[in-house]
Amino acid sequence: MEPELVTTHDHGGPVRASRHTQLILGIVMAILVAATAVGAVLLWPHDVPAKQPWLDPGATLVTGSVVEVVPNDGQTGHLVVQLDDGSRVEVPGDPSAPLSEVHLGQRVQAMTLPGQPGAYFIDYERTAPMLALLAVFVAVVIAVARWKGVAALVGLAAALTIVWTFTLPALSIARNPLGVALVTASLVMFVVVYLAHGISVKTTTALIGTFLGIAVVAGLAWWAIPATSLTPLQDEVMGQLPSQFPGIDARGILLCGMVLAGVGVLNDVTITQASAVWELREAAPTASRRTIFGSAMRIGRDHIASTVYTIAFAYVGTALALLLLSSRLNFTILQLLTFNTVAQEVIATLVASIALVAAIPLTTALAAWLAAPMPPEPAPARAIID
Repeated sequence: MEPELVTTHDHGGPVRASRHTQLILGIVMAILVAATAVGAVLLWPHDVPAKQPWLDPGATLVTGSVVEVVPNDGQTGHLVVQLDDGSRVEVPGDPSAPLSEVHLGQRVQAMTLPGQPGAYFIDYERTAPMLALLAVFVAVVIAVARWKGVAALVGLAAALTIVWTFTLPALSIARNPLGVALVTASLVMFVVVYLAHGISVKTTTALIGTFLGIAVVAGLAWWAIPATSLTPLQDEVMGQLPSQFPGIDARGILLCGMVLAGVGVLNDVTITQASAVWELREAAPTASRRTIFGSAMRIGRDHIASTVYTIAFAYVGTALALLLLSSRLNFTILQLLTFNTVAQEVIATLVASIALVAAIPLTTALAAWLAAPMPPEPAPARAIID
């Protein structure tokens, strides 16, 4: 019997994009990098005023441990605090920190004034427990995600550094808030995405999808804030900005905040969708783009269903005290939602949710187009051996 030699085409391993696709993505990313660099140079805060002291003139911030609680001293009660230098001071009770909740050994921060006995309560000292939580967070991330977790943590640190050294100083000297928001989002995305997920066609596809979503957030927020007559200066914290930063645009700060709030959730869904498309393409190398898109969108719809209410309840959790107070007053839920303080958060949630939903099909379609099907395998070749 004559043996057969059959030629096969192995589809194992990661699906690779064509050189043409890589060239297109390279050009797009080069344009985005150049635009980000130009924006950063133009908006970089070179003339930031010196920071102001937050304590009274001559005051000193001290820390120590509570060694005695005196609830009834004829006035508000007081704490006896042993400072880190070994001395003891009396700290009057503060309504924001009821003495009934203070325990011996609790760490506190206080302010001392020259020529005055005792000290004034500032806040609890939370460094140790916060560092413990941070250590657990880092350990869990690294244990589960391994080197990708390490890269993600480095990216997070870099992103927070960008916000602290560029975003906040730029806003403080009245740089264009929308420009600052877009440059910040772009810098953060370049660093975080490529550090956490590596440089690849899949990652670049997700990044472009994120940029499209950010554009949607910026456009919607730019329209919605004046259209709904939001007045951010009614907020207690926002109302202090004009006195500290002359010429600052409060609505612009609100706009910047909405854009940056959308960055995290957008990156989450775009990475998921891009990964889904490339995994589906690897599993079905010859499937049509339409088939891959349809399969990935079924994943995307599940992601939409879960993420939308995640965003909503994230706000409910942070604003629970405000909502609880509002529930005691005699007005409808619709009236509550249209009040300025609540409306700001509702509009921010809606803007982010619209952009999130829009980013999923946009990213999926882009990824499905870039992950082109491979040509079908040729018919097996037969060779006859005499």
